[in-house]
Amino acid sequence: MKEKLQKIREEAIARIKASGNPDALNEVRVSVLGKKGELTALLKSMKELAPEDRPAFGQLVNDTRAEIEKVMEEAKKNMDKLLLEAKLKSEVIDVTLPAKKAKIGHRHPNSIALEEVERIFIGMGYEVVEGPEVEYADYNFTKLNIPEDHPARDEQDTFFINDSILLRSQTSPVQAREMEKGKLPIRMIAPGRVFRSDEVDATHSPSFHQIEGLVIDKNVTFADLKGTLQEFAKELFGPETKTKFRPHHFPFTEPSAEVDVSCFKCGGKGCRFCKGSGWIEILGCGTVHPNVLRMCGIDPEEYTGFAFGVGLERIALLKYEIDDMRLLYENDIRFLKQF
Repeated sequence: MKEKLQKIREEAIARIKASGNPDALNEVRVSVLGKKGELTALLKSMKELAPEDRPAFGQLVNDTRAEIEKVMEEAKKNMDKLLLEAKLKSEVIDVTLPAKKAKIGHRHPNSIALEEVERIFIGMGYEVVEGPEVEYADYNFTKLNIPEDHPARDEQDTFFINDSILLRSQTSPVQAREMEKGKLPIRMIAPGRVFRSDEVDATHSPSFHQIEGLVIDKNVTFADLKGTLQEFAKELFGPETKTKFRPHHFPFTEPSAEVDVSCFKCGGKGCRFCKGSGWIEILGCGTVHPNVLRMCGIDPEEYTGFAFGVGLERIALLKYEIDDMRLLYENDIRFLKQF
């Protein structure tokens, strides 16, 4: 029996040392120390021994079990240590490696165009003024000499909140508010978001931006307006740019005109960009109507002025040769990172 116990001990220790992973070590534990293991079977065979030899043999079996368990515990600790080292090695972070580059944002084409326009007019002595986007119909229409039966007052063109309040359809109400203050002379531009009931397509949007300009002073004439807008066009599109004024009608200015600039792509010769005409329309303008001055508390016999309005998106589309206005609002990083 002692020889058999010695053989079990030596084989168990050899198998433990040969185990390469926790699963193999567990198999040794079950086959040697388990309920149906070799040592358990040897204890059950003690009935074959003489009664006086059983205590000594039982003690010997217990000592062997303790020795095997000790060797097994040491083997398990070594395995756990090696597994931890391997895991740490696989998960190591090399702090000398270059970090991921942060994506840098880009200015929106509208923001670039607005800053350029503001720079030009501030250089001429204008100030930038802002007004509310939710406006009274009185400021949006009545004080701008727009009659009650004008198509612009229809609900199909303007977003009305109630009979007297609406989402402004132009930034011209800011001009009326400034004139009412009575702080003359006035030289201002009013950039801002406006709203109209338009379908979304390549050239229209229900929400877009306008820049309105206003000058009120003594002895201001249409010639001052022409000189101002000619200088603006040259600063924005290049020193060779020419301007052309075409008669038009706006309720709040008289006389009124639309302004075209010579095509900056072909120099006025005619191309796809200007549709062969050599000219591109950019804004509307005119001298302030006397009725507008009166309704805002200014004497038209003493003061005169001019006003103009340009779409900010139109400037961005022209300046950066963008074919579709919807690109400005889709937040496509592939488009925006070009600016």
